[in-house]
Amino acid sequence: MSAATTLPAGGGAAFPPDLELRSGRSVWSAYRAPKVPAEPLSGDIATDVLVVGMGVSGAMIAEALTDEGWGVVMIDRRGPVAGSTAASTALVRYEIDTPLTRLARSIGLEAARRAWRRSRLAVANLAARIDELGIPCEMAARPSLYLAGSLLTGSGLRTEAEARRAAGIEARYLTAGELRERFGIERAGAILSPANLALDPRKLASGLMRAAIVRGARAYAPVAAVGYRQAVGGVTVETADGPVISAKHVVLATGSELDALVPSERHEIVATWAMATRPQKARLWPGAALIREASDPSLHLRATADGRVICGGEEEALTDPEAREARTLAKAAKLSRKLARLLPGIDPTPDYAWSGFLGVSATGLPMISRLRARPRIYALLGRGRDGITFSRIAAELIATELRGDRDADAGLFRLAED
Repeated sequence: MSAATTLPAGGGAAFPPDLELRSGRSVWSAYRAPKVPAEPLSGDIATDVLVVGMGVSGAMIAEALTDEGWGVVMIDRRGPVAGSTAASTALVRYEIDTPLTRLARSIGLEAARRAWRRSRLAVANLAARIDELGIPCEMAARPSLYLAGSLLTGSGLRTEAEARRAAGIEARYLTAGELRERFGIERAGAILSPANLALDPRKLASGLMRAAIVRGARAYAPVAAVGYRQAVGGVTVETADGPVISAKHVVLATGSELDALVPSERHEIVATWAMATRPQKARLWPGAALIREASDPSLHLRATADGRVICGGEEEALTDPEAREARTLAKAAKLSRKLARLLPGIDPTPDYAWSGFLGVSATGLPMISRLRARPRIYALLGRGRDGITFSRIAAELIATELRGDRDADAGLFRLAED
């Protein structure tokens, strides 16, 4: 082997190895997810691809790569689906959190259109994959409403809808009167879009990992990576308990945990909160549409399969887990009040309340690429509020690149140093 470089791992300066990614009681704990068989790592092993992280991102990547015939090992320092995935509100939308009109000003019109089209394709591909694998994750097609708020007014939404249609993306602008008549919501306007998804994120991640394991993937947990030694032909990963994993490639799918290997100039961590009601006795709003308000901090909500209402948002630039947890009850109460004002017929009483961290980027797009100085290590950062959709894009891009092909959209999702 040539001269190797030892590289640190495990959280970076802002995040210690024992970072609590979420706290409180997530609504997904009310529903049992299939177990993912994982065992302790008792000795040195070798594999084609090591996926670090066993949440929904790692699950999608492991499933995609095993489908291509790669040998895959998955590790997680907590355990399967024990990190940020359980804090997701799981509004699986192709409508990127950054409006198309704003994204165009940031990265150019054609690039923004391509990003939005790729997001739409990713949601369609994910739905088809879930159906093909038969994963029981409560998946349901849902329309979405993007409501006027502090970031976009009614006229701004009208312009946004026109921009989406010009890009070939279906979008209907609703006036205040149409929104009131169809949905009983008082706002200056909204965009109505079809073919988004609601699902249970823990069941999705578990199902994808189980599919990968059936094809030969191996899962080990709890296993913490503490160092990466890179040389020609592969990466040697040191673990906290001593065993070493030799891999041809490594994929960092660690969610909001900013690894010390990864540049952070374009990546920021914010705290977010959510609450969920009891199952509603009254009828839900038409189509149980996914709802997001064009505001900062955000407000987004959806219904579960058994009629609970999940309401999330209220982000803050906060990286202290204890401070985040201390705000949970107050944030849940604030979300409950917002829900009551938006949908007066809903019982807004919180039955669950929880918090988590989000990794966000300046553009709202994820960063998915190899590290320039470490070409056998891939990273996924900045998934933001569209994490499940962006995880699907990451799985597609990484599978294509490892196959030796080039995805035409890869340049939209590059790290600054790649």
